[in-house]
Amino acid sequence: MEKTTMSLRERKKLATWHAIRAAALELIDEQGYEATTVEQIAAAANVSRATFFNYFSGKESVILDQAPEERRRWQTLMDDRPEDEPLWDSLTAILTGFCESLGDRLPTQRLLKAQSPAFAQSAQNFSEQFFTDLKDWVTSRTGPDGQPAATLQRNLAVAATMTAYEIWPAEEPVDGFLHRLEDCLRQARPGTAAD
Repeated sequence: MEKTTMSLRERKKLATWHAIRAAALELIDEQGYEATTVEQIAAAANVSRATFFNYFSGKESVILDQAPEERRRWQTLMDDRPEDEPLWDSLTAILTGFCESLGDRLPTQRLLKAQSPAFAQSAQNFSEQFFTDLKDWVTSRTGPDGQPAATLQRNLAVAATMTAYEIWPAEEPVDGFLHRLEDCLRQARPGTAAD
């Protein structure tokens, strides 16, 4: 994959984006989602309200939007898998890497989904782009004859990921989710007998 160098302006914009998200996550963690305002987030990030809205459409998007570099990061995860690697091993590495990249906001997202039906509805489309890219990656890697088996493996891996998320206890830190993810992916591996 070709590396591109960001200009100073692009680096400053990216730093501002991350500063706003970090401020929002900290405030929401301290005082709750409903009590946190856009004005408080902007003040904590040392930006104006107008600047906040240059980067995010609202409070929900601060938590749900992917970072500007995030899609490039997960595409690199996909592109870096060796051609001769078994598909399941590649899917395991990609899904684990993707979930690890969400570690800073995954607990907050989950808590808010449980507390706010409106937030839960907004969160449904959160990973849509990732799963579309994953589907395209699996399709590009597999010949037409292998598509049914490859599609089944992709769906199994995604189901294992969703299962790990569903059984992750509310009080457990994100490392617990990643451990459960590893365990679910291992159990779902094609050819693995259930214990």
